[in-house]
Amino acid sequence: MYSLSDFDFDLPDERIAQVPLPDRSASRLLQLDGDRITDRTFSDIVDQLAAGDVLVMNNTRVLKARFFGQKESGGQVEVLVERVLDNRTVLAQVRASKSPKPGNRIRLADAFDVTTGERAGEFFTLHFEGDVFELIEAHGRLPLPPYIAHDADEFDEQRYQTVYSSAPGAVAAPTAGLHFDQPLLDKLAAKGVNIAYVTLHVGAGTFQPVRVENLAEHNMHSEWYTISSATVDAVRAAQAAGRDVVAVGTTSLRALESASQSGSLQAGSGDTRLFITPGYQFKTVTRLITNFHLPKSTLMMLVSAFAGYDEIRKAYAHAIASEYRFFSYGDAMLLTRKN
Repeated sequence: MYSLSDFDFDLPDERIAQVPLPDRSASRLLQLDGDRITDRTFSDIVDQLAAGDVLVMNNTRVLKARFFGQKESGGQVEVLVERVLDNRTVLAQVRASKSPKPGNRIRLADAFDVTTGERAGEFFTLHFEGDVFELIEAHGRLPLPPYIAHDADEFDEQRYQTVYSSAPGAVAAPTAGLHFDQPLLDKLAAKGVNIAYVTLHVGAGTFQPVRVENLAEHNMHSEWYTISSATVDAVRAAQAAGRDVVAVGTTSLRALESASQSGSLQAGSGDTRLFITPGYQFKTVTRLITNFHLPKSTLMMLVSAFAGYDEIRKAYAHAIASEYRFFSYGDAMLLTRKN
């Protein structure tokens, strides 16, 4: 049995990428197949996939979910929208010297008011006076991850979105997809690689470290996903042909595996709290494209379950020694499922 400390590692600060490369597909790609490590560039992904493989991408779009505001009392507030419930209501983190009470009004971005509703665990319900998506897009700020030291600018607003994002609702990008540009997608399609989409709205919980040594005590954050019948058909076609089901990012993998708990992939929508640790038996995904993850994170546990604990430790040590760039704006890995 593994515990939290088994997923810790030392990462020099200079290995954390603070800005993206000018060219999306120019990132490096560490390929891990069993215990064999190969250093590549991301554009080499075309040569590593075959006709008939299906590449499953998360088409969520990051909201400008961060706001600064003011309570009626004059107190300063920071709001991070976690989930849109409907076109007038969201769940949000609210940071203030004193928590607001139901019925309190908060002025956001000096532009519009929201009214606080009931608490929902660590989140607050906020009621908007107009369309949520329109107000967020017009007045919010893009929420970059906590380990990126600058505020989002116009370049970030373009580069912290995948080129195929279409379903607004995330507060963090599905970062493995950031390496794909349209010419690369065109090359994959021309080769006969099928591309399918899922939607999983990434929540801020993706950045939260696990705080309990006993992993069985960890309360996994919830994220909403949906998988269409067209994606199910594409996955089943690849499986029938003996080809790979390649998840682009841990979010795509979590959606696929959450919808495969019956033993085979099923179309539908729902919330997932799937917590994947070593010993998990994967049901659908056979290869994974992913970035490098935070120490002690649920995503470190996921990739260790997928490619092997010892193999991932070796790959991360190699990546640090070889000066790969880490986290959201960093380089990528191509992993083959161990079993």
